Amino acid sequence: MVENSGHEGHVHSEHHHTGHSEKKPFYDRYYKLLLIIPILMLLSSIAYVSFFYTQNHDIMHKDVTLTGGTSITIYNTNLTVSDFEKDLSAKFPDIVVRSLTDVQTGKQIAISIESSSQPEPIKQAIEGILGYTLDEKNSSTEFTGNSLSQSFYQELLRAMIIAFVFMSIVIFVLFRSPLPSFYVIACAFADIMIPLAIVDFFGMRISTAGIAAFLMLIGYSVDTDILLTTVVLKRKEEETLNKRILSAVKTGLTMTLTALATVLIAYFMSLAPTLKQIFLILAIGLTADMIITWLMNASLLKWYCEKRGYK
Repeated sequence: MVENSGHEGHVHSEHHHTGHSEKKPFYDRYYKLLLIIPILMLLSSIAYVSFFYTQNHDIMHKDVTLTGGTSITIYNTNLTVSDFEKDLSAKFPDIVVRSLTDVQTGKQIAISIESSSQPEPIKQAIEGILGYTLDEKNSSTEFTGNSLSQSFYQELLRAMIIAFVFMSIVIFVLFRSPLPSFYVIACAFADIMIPLAIVDFFGMRISTAGIAAFLMLIGYSVDTDILLTTVVLKRKEEETLNKRILSAVKTGLTMTLTALATVLIAYFMSLAPTLKQIFLILAIGLTADMIITWLMNASLLKWYCEKRGYK
């Protein structure tokens, strides 16, 4: 009897030891390390935007729709953008010259010239290059006052902040858990900061349409984060934690990749600079969202659930 008991205890001990020697899945071992990538991206973006603000006294480069100034469109198919930029940039350092093309044929139909300067000096300089007078038949001129544009810019920023605040309130009401709600809000903030840092780095001049694209990013970001948080926290009885996360990843990536493909096709198909800017900002934001949602929010939620014993 004693020998049998000892043998059973020995077998039990070996089985217990073997169980401990089994390796955990890759995600279970390294999900905390994966957090480093999105956190570094977010901190780098905040640091760069802060540096940009100290250098430019604003968080972005703005075009004339947000700063005020002159926009002149010249209806001529033979003009060259590079020549105009070279000739005008000496007198007007902030000059921006763009080619306007026909949507169907892709051929140039006009040239757009933008600057924060008054209309008359720019018109005189352009007429000197062209050799003829600009009138209503061969051109159009628009001028927006600085105070009006600045007021409009401030209103747009205020609208973005209000949208973010109301989104945060809805998230807290929906999940009623401080940390998971904070994760969603932090991810939405990251999905705005990272594209903003990128467009600042490349010197893109943001228009009113560009700010609208940043507003749209709030919706895109929250969409995937709410999906993930809902599946992980509200289906605890149905599947294991890893299976719930994987299920959310499959659905969420399908949604984001579909939206990203659509945006990229629209970017390359579109000829209007305003639309291109919207689609480019959305493409950057959606790409960042995949990293932020599935490496940051998913890892934080897994950590949160394991601390509380939600398996």
